[in-house]
Amino acid sequence: MKENNIQARPFLKWAGGKGQLLEQFQLCFPHELNGEGIIKQYYEPFLGSGAVFFWVMQNCKIEKAYINEFNPEICLCYVAIQKNVERVINYLKTLEKKYRELDSASQELFYYRARNDYNRTRQSVNFRKYSMKEYSKRTAMTIFLNRTCFNGLYRVNSKGDFNVPFGRYKNPTICDAQNLRAVGRILKSVIITNDDFAVVQKQIKQHSFVYFDPPYRPLNKTSSFTSYSNNEFNDEEQQRLAVIFKRLAEIHGVKVMLSNSDPKNENKEDNFFERLYSGFRIERLKARRMINCDASKRGEINELLVMNY
Repeated sequence: MKENNIQARPFLKWAGGKGQLLEQFQLCFPHELNGEGIIKQYYEPFLGSGAVFFWVMQNCKIEKAYINEFNPEICLCYVAIQKNVERVINYLKTLEKKYRELDSASQELFYYRARNDYNRTRQSVNFRKYSMKEYSKRTAMTIFLNRTCFNGLYRVNSKGDFNVPFGRYKNPTICDAQNLRAVGRILKSVIITNDDFAVVQKQIKQHSFVYFDPPYRPLNKTSSFTSYSNNEFNDEEQQRLAVIFKRLAEIHGVKVMLSNSDPKNENKEDNFFERLYSGFRIERLKARRMINCDASKRGEINELLVMNY
């Protein structure tokens, strides 16, 4: 297979990534996206690992895409790959080579030294001004940590420090050069922003599809995932998002879809999202919960999809 035919997929492992739900999502996408060719623009204001974005860009006739990621570290990765994917690959291959030459105990030490350096140097990074060398090295480090840490998470504490422990994997995939190049090809003409999700209101055009995948509302007090950014996405933020969803839904030719947790997994009387999105179509999908310290609580749960069509 020629490298240009490789299907791009997320280059980061991600808590709550939508890869497992894509087959169900396709049944819920607007029909104008699935071959009618009416939808020309795609927007994803909470990008994360971008599983839905990559699928849409490779299976639908999109003329322009706008992706936004609030976490500057993750946004930096997309910009670096867009600008110079080969440089990212070179730095990542160097990290991979050093890592694979070590025994398991030395690999763990190497990981924690890399993590400490990553956190220590964060304050010196200019996330607003592109630097080819700095962005490429930082992106390689982000991917390395994500691929070798426990459960493949990207998680930070309240200070913004990456705090996931070592993963102890025997042979993790660290540098997938073919996939990174495929990602780079898709990103070439994409508009990438590091902003609040409300930026979509300034960008939106007719004949568009918007997919919102915000930080999920915790199902209970103990299930809250320590965030991938150091900003809390609480119920007030969920309500602010609902206001923007409704504004976009009123624009002619704009289709909007949003995913979130289903509170009824834990409390059948919790109608938070039914009240918030009253009047819109709400579907429940089956998903697998993979990240839980209690293995007995890993299993199939419902997630919500809200649509204006």
